Amino acid sequence: MNQPHSKPETYVLHRNSLAIPPRAVRGEGVYIFDQNGKSYLDASGGAAVSCLGHSDPLVRAAMHAQIDQIAYAHSGFFSTDAMEELAEDLVTHAPEGIAKAYFVSGGSEATEAALKMARQYFLEIGQPDRKYVIARRQSYHGNTLGALSVGGNMWRRKQFEPLLITANHIAPCYPYRDQMPGESDEVYGLRVANELETAILELGADSVAAFVAEPVVGATSGALAPVPGYFKRIREICDQYGVLLILDEVMCGMGRTGTLHAIEQEGISGDLQTIAKGLGAGYQPIGAILVSKKIDDAIANGSGFFQHGHTYQGHATACAAALATQRTIRERDLLANVVRQGELLADGLRERFGQHPFVGDIRGRGLFRGLELVADRETKDPFDPARKINAKIKKAAFARGLMAYPMGGTIDGVRGDHVLFAPPFIVTGDDVARIVDLFELAMNDVFAAEGLL
Repeated sequence: MNQPHSKPETYVLHRNSLAIPPRAVRGEGVYIFDQNGKSYLDASGGAAVSCLGHSDPLVRAAMHAQIDQIAYAHSGFFSTDAMEELAEDLVTHAPEGIAKAYFVSGGSEATEAALKMARQYFLEIGQPDRKYVIARRQSYHGNTLGALSVGGNMWRRKQFEPLLITANHIAPCYPYRDQMPGESDEVYGLRVANELETAILELGADSVAAFVAEPVVGATSGALAPVPGYFKRIREICDQYGVLLILDEVMCGMGRTGTLHAIEQEGISGDLQTIAKGLGAGYQPIGAILVSKKIDDAIANGSGFFQHGHTYQGHATACAAALATQRTIRERDLLANVVRQGELLADGLRERFGQHPFVGDIRGRGLFRGLELVADRETKDPFDPARKINAKIKKAAFARGLMAYPMGGTIDGVRGDHVLFAPPFIVTGDDVARIVDLFELAMNDVFAAEGLL
């Protein structure tokens, strides 16, 4: 006789089959509460997503109003007021040269669409030989196959390598690791930027379509900002060789670094720019590609049709949520708070961890801050990856009610540990102080358990 099957703890294939997470049942401001009533201070915005926290009344009201009108209409048949108004809002506040917005459902989709749009642009203008994409090591552009191909996160790429398209990678702008003693920021920035020119010439100046880069690198490197002048030289090289510059602001953009667009602080614009996470603050899945006029004109005056599309692109409810998010950020002057609280967070991290024996670098901009962990501050040697320091810190912080974003493989996809902080734009000084306090306790928990304190 067959025995009845016992009901499993979950029917969900979670990210980790060996660790079923607690259930989030309520959000309030910068806190999430689980089914047992425990609160968690969201110091990472999930994955730099929840820029307005978890209970913004205006965004929720906008979503309800949109659902009452029409929740969804396929973009192959209709546009909607929500999509048109969001596009106008984004283009009005976009970097110089941006003319249109193309909507998708997240960051990986945005990267995929940007790569295809770059390829189609060259077909439209009669340069079909341009097919190669160059990106940087230790970057991350999404988890779908095209996005993973151009990304430089070696750990994420490794097991899927046979499925990936060919992409080429140059050095990141990583001064903590790669700047030579006595080398100025300007000289270092030019040296690593010029690797792009070398790669273009090696591949063939008429065969490279695009260069993809995060203005401030997020998940893979932990709020790694460029040195002054680096991106201006990148822009010059792209212009010289007719290569499109695709800026990935999925994580670092939409106010996260203290300006609406991270690239504003570099004094240039891209030809295509991907945005997501902070665009809709997590209230609905949404991403977008900001499209320059020259690319829009090439398609409009050529085939007239971008050969791409997704079922949920331009989703009316998602667009309404994103529009309310962007209006709220402006009306509450939250970018000023990002700058103010970002400096407070940086000061707190430097004060508490600036001389910590296992913290090598404290970096970032706005409310996008990272710590790079090392086994030895003098030599900058990382911890043995087998110790899984980053995973232990995430677990210890979570146990204390703090959501931080630690990752491993910071240096080369295998070695190195860092922790990323990206709290909501609504954080107060008290919230920032609590983030630093709880994180210090979590660090002490881990390093004491490792026998290092």
